[in-house]
Amino acid sequence: MAQALDIDRWNLECEFNNTDHRTDLNGVDRLIVRRGQTFTISLYLPSGSYQPGVSSLDCIAETGPQPSEQYGTRAYFGLSANIDTSCWSAAVTSPPGDMVSLSICSAPDAPIGRYTLTLGQSGRIEFILLFNPWCPGDAVYMDNEQSLVEYVLSQDGIIFRGSYKYPIPTAWNFGQFESGILDVCLKILDMNPKCLKNPGKDCSGRRNPIYVSRVLSAMVNCNDDKGVLLGKWTDGFEGGVSPMFWRGSVEILRNWDTQACQPVRYGQCWVFAAVACSVSRALGIPCRVVTNYLSAHDSNANLVIERYINENGDPIQSREMIWNYHCWVESWMTRPDLKSGFNGWQASDPTPQEKSEGVYCCGPVPVRAIKEGELTFKYDAPFVFAEVNADVDTYIKKKDGSTSKVTSAAVVGQKISTKSVGSDTREDITHLYKYPEGSVEERETFNKANHQNKLLQQQQNEGLHLSIKVTSDMRKGCDFDVFAVVTNNTQSEKKCRLVFGSCAVSYNGFLGGNCGFKDLLNVELSPGAERRVPLRLNYSKYGGLLTDDNLIRLAALLWDYATREPMLVVRNIVLENPEIKVRILGEPKENRKMAAEITLQNPLPRQLDNCCFTIEGANLTGGRFISERLGSSVGPGEDAKVKIYFTPTRSGLRKLVVDFDSDKLCHVKGYKNVIIGK
Repeated sequence: MAQALDIDRWNLECEFNNTDHRTDLNGVDRLIVRRGQTFTISLYLPSGSYQPGVSSLDCIAETGPQPSEQYGTRAYFGLSANIDTSCWSAAVTSPPGDMVSLSICSAPDAPIGRYTLTLGQSGRIEFILLFNPWCPGDAVYMDNEQSLVEYVLSQDGIIFRGSYKYPIPTAWNFGQFESGILDVCLKILDMNPKCLKNPGKDCSGRRNPIYVSRVLSAMVNCNDDKGVLLGKWTDGFEGGVSPMFWRGSVEILRNWDTQACQPVRYGQCWVFAAVACSVSRALGIPCRVVTNYLSAHDSNANLVIERYINENGDPIQSREMIWNYHCWVESWMTRPDLKSGFNGWQASDPTPQEKSEGVYCCGPVPVRAIKEGELTFKYDAPFVFAEVNADVDTYIKKKDGSTSKVTSAAVVGQKISTKSVGSDTREDITHLYKYPEGSVEERETFNKANHQNKLLQQQQNEGLHLSIKVTSDMRKGCDFDVFAVVTNNTQSEKKCRLVFGSCAVSYNGFLGGNCGFKDLLNVELSPGAERRVPLRLNYSKYGGLLTDDNLIRLAALLWDYATREPMLVVRNIVLENPEIKVRILGEPKENRKMAAEITLQNPLPRQLDNCCFTIEGANLTGGRFISERLGSSVGPGEDAKVKIYFTPTRSGLRKLVVDFDSDKLCHVKGYKNVIIGK
């Protein structure tokens, strides 16, 4: 007859287990394990009480406020001869004695979260269970170790901004293992409306990464709930900070937690995506931030962006826009809810744009479904498809109220980018989202999506060609020229009107003030001739109009007097900020104070006041940021220089993320990779 074990005390062996489960970066003061993988605790028993084959131990694992077997949030199991990794199981894995090693394995599809494990009558332990991308039975399983290091364990990374002609890498501190961040991530799940309404059902849903990633897509923004970030794209940032202020996710998540779940002000797309990536990695879902250049926002779901301009070529603002770039996340998981062939990367977008099932969230939708035009697939396939593949129709609104179509070669979905595995270089993943522009496969995909089948590369007006050329040296603070180039490929004389304008623009398409304008009523071109029309952009004019995105929109509108048909070319340029130079002083060692000398040269023709450098980095700055202000102004061409001290807490390759701010030059970003020795 079985005899129930008495347990005097136990040791959770947190250091061994957490290291074995790759959760030790969270600390080793409590038990944090991954599902579908064995962990071992030490049980101290009354002398001689354990007898193999005779002793029994009833185990109950429970999670959530209303644990139930029906929801899968409570599991009963006893001692087995061997561990069964397909379900909750336990086995003694040491010889009999006063101390035995009890190995426990959770089911690979168990809900993630906080658990209480009851051992017989006298034992009660607590632990946190996470997704396990190292476990073949887990829905987030990924079989490439280098990718797992990048997409789960890496605490910093690169997010691409700028423009598709000039992608700018921006370092980000994801910080998913910094002190307290995992608790904040679990709190985000607990604060979601589905959990507040039905906690039992919601906790059951946490077995499924599809469900969890959809909850995160909704909770990273605060539009329908007690979410993390409030978005703001226009006017100033009173009552908060500019989205450009952030260098990492840690401060954002901690602020949300300490301010009673009030939304942190403010975020924009790359901030929403970065925070979603931090939370996903913390919970064990492989995740990466993706940037789509020339990203369409299709608000009426017809997969066509209708743009309107006036007779000067100035855009008329509407809800449907083409963002200079847009960031979202991809999470790695299987899709048993769909037909086969759609496992792997799934796109989710936490930036609030359109509602999905009544809530501001988007995804997860298989990236392959977007490429194949499978627009009936869950979730929000048509919206993501339009972001990378919508057609663009441009119309001119004339003074008499009439409209006519403009020939325009606008193409959305360019240079879809993410950080490469194991390096800071840009990986182009456009081919994962779409077939090559104009290819037979791309057109067939459009047909499959019930989309208008029309030539994406529209024919230019017969024999006339219009383009915009720029110089390679476009630095903030400088004066420079941009050029509209008109070519006459016909056999006859051409007389045209050329309107060439520029204005400041934010990355999501909102327009600012005029930076320079030219209207030439009589551009004459003989057969085969080319005319380069320069437009001077002076810092004295554009400097006060630029947003933190450093973007200027150039638009050239050409009217052929013979045909009366207009032709439009639009190009966004990004002005370079000065480089931040970082020099590490001394030999970087774990738990040894060190310094970084940081320098920036003032590129503006004016002096800079209130200059401040700020640094942060995972395992470098103690989970906080460190600022150093300059005591004096920095004149034109002079260097701003500081020395900042910090103490690394862990060895390995780390990123020191740097930000420079002043009264006239704001949010200049830089970073330095630092190898910390043991």
